This record gives sequence, C-alpha cells and structure tokens, in this order.
Amino acid sequence: MAAGCGHPQARAAGDTTVTLEFGGLQRQYIVHYPANHPQGLMPAVLAFHGGGGTARNMAETSGFNRLSDSEGFLAVYPDGYQRSWNDGRGGDTNAGAAAVDDVGFVAAVIDRIIGGDSVDPARVYATGMSNGGMFTEQLGCRLSGKLAAIAPVAGPLPQADESGCTPAHPLPVLEIHGTADPIVPFDGGVVRVTSGRHGAGTSPVLSVAATQQVWRERDACDAVTTTALPQRTDDGTAVTVATSDCAGGSSVQLYTVTDGGHTWPGGPQYLPKAIVGNVTHQFDAAEVIWRFCARFHA
Repeated sequence: MAAGCGHPQARAAGDTTVTLEFGGLQRQYIVHYPANHPQGLMPAVLAFHGGGGTARNMAETSGFNRLSDSEGFLAVYPDGYQRSWNDGRGGDTNAGAAAVDDVGFVAAVIDRIIGGDSVDPARVYATGMSNGGMFTEQLGCRLSGKLAAIAPVAGPLPQADESGCTPAHPLPVLEIHGTADPIVPFDGGVVRVTSGRHGAGTSPVLSVAATQQVWRERDACDAVTTTALPQRTDDGTAVTVATSDCAGGSSVQLYTVTDGGHTWPGGPQYLPKAIVGNVTHQFDAAEVIWRFCARFHA
C-alpha cells in the first residue's frame, strides 16, 4: 500500500508501507504513525536494519513503535537493497557492490515525510544496527544538513568514510557498542560476517574509540566524563557512559556494554549467544536513543 500526501492527524495510528521510485529502483519504507498525534509538526526517527534484516524486523524488535505512540514522533523504517545498505565498504555489502545511492534515497525519504507527514525538518534523527549503524555514521558525515542527531548501534565508522566525513554542523552523536561483539569488532578491523561476501569483509571499520575521536574532533568537543550505569539485572554485562559537551550545544556520547554482543540493548536474543553474544538488559536502546536525540534541533 502506498501512502499519499496529507497530515498525520488525518491518518489512523499504525503502519503504512510506502513505495518510492529512486535511482531506477522501487524502494520501500514503513511509516508508523503514533497513536497520539501531537499538535503541529512531529519529530521523526529513521531506524535502519542490519545486514540481512528488513524494515519489518527493525519495526518489530527495536521498540520504537511503542515509544512513537507514547512520545508522539513518526517512526520510519526504510528497507535496504537486498537487505543491505551502501555504508561505504564497497563490495562488503550487496548495496555497496551495486553502487546503490542509499544516501540519496534517504534524503528523498526525509523530503517526503517533511512534505507529506507534517514532520519538523529540524527534528529528524537517524539510528541503525550493524550495517544500518555504519550507514547511520555515513549519513551523519554526508547528510547532516537534514539530520539533528544520529545514534548508531554496533556500527562504527567505516574507515573508507573517514576522510570524507565533513558534517555541515556540529552533529550530536550517540554510539552503543558491546566489547564482546563477535561480528563487528569493538577494536576495529574487518566485519566478520557481511552481506556482500557472506563471510569476512575486506574493508575495515574504525575502532569504537577512533570513531568517537572522529566525532569529537568534528564537533570540537570538551573533555570526556565517564560514569557507570547502575546494574539493573545480573545478565553478564555492565555499562559505562562517556560524554563530551561539544560546539553549538551538541554532544558526543558512548554507551560501552562490557561483555555485550552484536545485539540491540533491551531487545530479543535473536540468534544464539554463541553466534551474536549477550543482549544487555541494563538499558533499553530505543529509550536511550530517543531521550538523547529529542534534546537536539538542527
């Protein structure tokens, strides 16, 4: 079902799948309209699935629909090309191998939700998991003019994207990553499972620390303050939060999940621990991401 134009007040709460022709391809994204429509313009959160995932997976497991209903923002879940995103790692992803213009696609999606869904252009945020997280990093580098903040999960900045990472303004960044991630190494290097090669990749990602340093440099940040989250439960993980205050009122923040795996905090154990590692339940990723992003306007 394709969505037409109009205001969210005229729509029933729930999900609509939108088809958008872009770059010679029929692209799709899911829009979740909140149960309680706010008056005026709404914020929007774009959430990008991981490699091998789908928009529907992300909608069902991330927790953003529930928050959309309670907080009154539009939740948007784009579908990648052949279940992948062109995050700058070339043939390591199906979309990269096909040279798909995913940045352009996302720009078109943002323009469409602003024009047809009463979205506030100053409050559009991006987040994603794994390949979707790395793509979120690239969006921060290349599409910052349309984004107020980004929040990649288990997705450091691809090394190939670093030199061209020139955000148009100090961009608030929240990163979340597990130290025991068996797929995307916390200390950087090649991704161990990719959509393009169906095995280890060849185009490395920066370490989490190096990715944080890139954003702190781009955002002209102050010193880092680190605190520990109180333990909620005995799940084998612990969390520290490192925060820097940055130019223009922005912020760069890192949630380090000690012994956490390649997982969405607070989400399901979608594959066995032997494959993806532990899911932390010390915090809920969607809630933390929304609370961080909602502080910022472009």
